Amino acid sequence: MKTGMPWMIIGVSMFILGLILFYSMEYNENSAIIKNSGTFVGLTGIGVAVAGILLYLINRKPQPIQENYDIE
Repeated sequence: MKTGMPWMIIGVSMFILGLILFYSMEYNENSAIIKNSGTFVGLTGIGVAVAGILLYLINRKPQPIQENYDIE
């Protein structure tokens, strides 16, 4: 399995978990920590997903270079 795919899956799941934590409760003094942690987890999930995409793009196998020196 490619290196970036698990990171993308983890990042998307963290983002979804952050949305659930953020929108699960009404805002009051007791739930402020849960809402703030949801924001943190969601933004961290976005960063992890972007890192996974970059790892996937960097680790792709490049096409072999075919040099043709025939002059017609």
